[in-house]
Amino acid sequence: MDAPRTRSETPRWIWTAAIWSFIGLFDAIQNVFVMRAEGMHHVWVDLFVTILLSWLPWALATPLVLRLGRRYPPMYWKRLSTWGTHLAACAAIGVVYAAWVASMEGLMNPWALSPGPDPFPQLWLHKFSNGLLSYLFLYGAILLVSHMLDSRARLAHQETETARLNEQLSKAQLNALRRQIEPHFLFNTLNAIAGLVREKRNDAAVSMIAGLSDFLRRVVEDSSRQQVPLGEELDFALKYLDIQKVRFAERLQVSVSVPRELCPAQVPSLILQPMVENAVKHGIAKRVQGGAIRIAAFRSNGSLTLSVYNDGPGLPVGWEQTHSGIGIANVRTRLQSLYGEAFDLTMRNQEPGGVEVSVSVPFKE
Repeated sequence: MDAPRTRSETPRWIWTAAIWSFIGLFDAIQNVFVMRAEGMHHVWVDLFVTILLSWLPWALATPLVLRLGRRYPPMYWKRLSTWGTHLAACAAIGVVYAAWVASMEGLMNPWALSPGPDPFPQLWLHKFSNGLLSYLFLYGAILLVSHMLDSRARLAHQETETARLNEQLSKAQLNALRRQIEPHFLFNTLNAIAGLVREKRNDAAVSMIAGLSDFLRRVVEDSSRQQVPLGEELDFALKYLDIQKVRFAERLQVSVSVPRELCPAQVPSLILQPMVENAVKHGIAKRVQGGAIRIAAFRSNGSLTLSVYNDGPGLPVGWEQTHSGIGIANVRTRLQSLYGEAFDLTMRNQEPGGVEVSVSVPFKE
């Protein structure tokens, strides 16, 4: 199947006409100047025109050769039909070419022959038999160039299609991640708001509702952006933690270590939220006394590294097989679709205790 042609692409017939015109001009100028320099006597204008126009049959036949090349690709050279078709087409073009040149030479006599050129049938046969090797060479050259151009077009189309599919996959994964924001978080937040209202802590309840509203609005409004500045992503993660602080009160301590100059750096949207949610769910929520979460970022060797640490329980032995969290797995798949192999995602225990999740991506402002 042919790759689709963009509107800005130059039509192939223009390139065909330009290339054959250049070949004809080069051949005509070279022959005329060399023969005149050697002291030969011919009808120079007629000879120039004859040599120039002699390439016209090949120019007109090129679209046919291109079409046959696509229908009977040279890669299928083991098929008898491929050989038969191309050899027949080459012979037919050679016959037309020889007839065309013989007609012009018989009409114009550019070589100034005396008493004149041979009769047309004899001249036609002479031109055809003497040019067999050149016909095969020209036909093969057209096929080769056509195959190279088509292969390049197919490769470009495949790369474009792959990029489009990867973008769609990333968007689908991002939407899935948004839908996977833990339902318990929303339910617990609503329960916490209800508890605050019962305790008549109306200001705290209103603050929590406003935080939840901002959080959900961000989830909905940023559905089309694959990457956002680190500063925005950090603000979003902190909104999530602000809501969790109302739930956990003094049991949740948060610290941020992100240099201001890194805030414009581009990071995948919703990259911190699942890391922070994972820290709250598996670290802070499992401890009666709560704990601390630390968000950090630094730049090194062209990479931007984000890390989220919690001082909760460590990862058990063999956790890769028994604790395959959906959020982290989704993050890994999204990173792979966005950066290929140019990223790093790790989860590891820290001394003297706690777990750290870190992501490294190419730095881009």
